[in-house]
Amino acid sequence: MNERIRELYDQALEEFKAENKYATIIVPNLLQEKFAELIVRKCINVCEPVFLDEPYEDMSEFGKGLVEGQDVAVEKIKRHFGVEE
Repeated sequence: MNERIRELYDQALEEFKAENKYATIIVPNLLQEKFAELIVRKCINVCEPVFLDEPYEDMSEFGKGLVEGQDVAVEKIKRHFGVEE
């Protein structure tokens, strides 16, 4: 599991324990990893550029800026969580 994802998982576990003092939780490592992977991939999918009818070359500067901003967001999420394709 990526270190940043591990940190988020540990934080969630600590908060869960603090809020549920008498609860016991056992989550297999493979399930933790798959769950984290799905969350990160969903974030990437939300940020990925939308397919537009208009070719990139024909877009206004505003439209190009939006697409470029989406590309930057996707790359930052991938780098932050160590996602490799």
